[in-house]
Amino acid sequence: MLQSYTEHVKRYGIAELVFQGPSEGNPFAEQWVKGTMAGQAEEKRAEGFYDGNGVYKLRFMPSCEGTYEITAVTSWGDEAKVTVEVGAADEGCHGPVRVANTYHFAYDDGKEYYPCGTTCYVWELQSKETQEKTYESLAASPFNKIRFCVFPKHYVYNLKEPAQYPFEIRENSPWSPSDFETEKLEKAPRNMFGGIDAMIENPDEVWDYTRPNPSYFEHIENTIARLGTMGIQADLILFHPYDRWGYSRMNLEQQNFYLRYVVNRFSAYHNVWWAMANEFDLFRWKPVSEWESNAETVCRQDPYRHLRSIHNCMTMYDHSRGWITHCSLQRIDLYRTAENVEIWRPQYGKPCVLDEIAYEGNLPFGWGNISGEEMTRRFWEAYTRGGYGQHGETYENENGVIWWSHGGELKGSSPARIPFLLDIMKENGGYMEPLPAFFDETCCTNSASHPRKDCVMYYYGANRPCRRPFYMPEGQEFDVEVIDTWNMTITQAGRHSGEFTIDMPSRPYMAVRLVKVK
Repeated sequence: MLQSYTEHVKRYGIAELVFQGPSEGNPFAEQWVKGTMAGQAEEKRAEGFYDGNGVYKLRFMPSCEGTYEITAVTSWGDEAKVTVEVGAADEGCHGPVRVANTYHFAYDDGKEYYPCGTTCYVWELQSKETQEKTYESLAASPFNKIRFCVFPKHYVYNLKEPAQYPFEIRENSPWSPSDFETEKLEKAPRNMFGGIDAMIENPDEVWDYTRPNPSYFEHIENTIARLGTMGIQADLILFHPYDRWGYSRMNLEQQNFYLRYVVNRFSAYHNVWWAMANEFDLFRWKPVSEWESNAETVCRQDPYRHLRSIHNCMTMYDHSRGWITHCSLQRIDLYRTAENVEIWRPQYGKPCVLDEIAYEGNLPFGWGNISGEEMTRRFWEAYTRGGYGQHGETYENENGVIWWSHGGELKGSSPARIPFLLDIMKENGGYMEPLPAFFDETCCTNSASHPRKDCVMYYYGANRPCRRPFYMPEGQEFDVEVIDTWNMTITQAGRHSGEFTIDMPSRPYMAVRLVKVK
């Protein structure tokens, strides 16, 4: 049967073709849909996915306004020829995020993007009430990116079974969800990371990895779509090691089958990032060759070249590999975080996003109890060294809901300070690049990308200078501002040139901005 019709979508929206096809056997593995979308400025090839009940879907995201033609074929003989008329993008929608100026980011339409993310590992798998509270918190926050897992997570703070599972449970499975009752897991011994060593012994006997659960993945795609309307990037963690169900133990064929399904289903959403793994080096059974195979699958299936990375615990991945678009980094110990950005930038030649720089909170563990002041300092250190800080929060409450795991409500003091830094970034314009500085400061300046303020910035972190000398070129005047990054104030300190000294308030977390007088 041939489908032929015209569809109207917006730039960076989704043109979706729906087919009714076979439902017998295993449609996920035995049937397929393929298509091409061609316009005056681009051509994209994509594969579809099975959505259950005999329904197959194929999705495209047009990057330009104008007319496109989609042609599609199926394994059972149906075809489609669809004309797509693409209008202007929704207000605030600028398309996928791309790497810009080597170490920075911009949207597909050229608008600057300054990543300011947070981590909520399995917030989308919580109760509807907690999910809605998370959306409310995100809407009131400065965050334009959120890291979360596709699979459920097993950890001392994640012991409840999810409402549904990503794959079908086999008939005659030796396991049932009752085997993981919360009460049983709470009594289990903790390992060195504060987690619980509990796992299905033979996951291949439990899960049919060739039969994804469409309802499970539909929920995630609805989450992605809603985040997109809020201007928030969905940084999807495809694999993680905190797992009692056995998903982290899939063989390579199973892994890549899952990845093809996920990418075919999600890639047409403009706000997707692919995080190959959270803490890849804790998969001690998984060689680098498997990660490289996974990456090849994602790159092959994704026609839109969404951002791709992989995240470490203690051992760095080789971020110089071609498939990696940016570095997704964790602190290298409890104290040093952004301090190494100036090493990683030239080493890898890519943007450095500090996706895990410890968490503002009150947990018993050092990774989860830094102060709001320290979190804010790490953001400013990252920025002035040429990278980007990312937020996380781990305050316990009486209900056991922790932002880092479950979302819900933000309680920390750093989120209120981060918008001030973002305003500074936007005010400076362009992109900031690190400059050589004295041992007790960091320094950066605008790159050549059309700065709104041609400036030099110095940051002093926990130091508390009462005054500071500066040595600038003679004949070039600068308007000097003293910035209190914690109290979020900017104080004018006069116009100067050459060698001069600026009085400062002997408080920590101060910065000085020197704006060139044109």
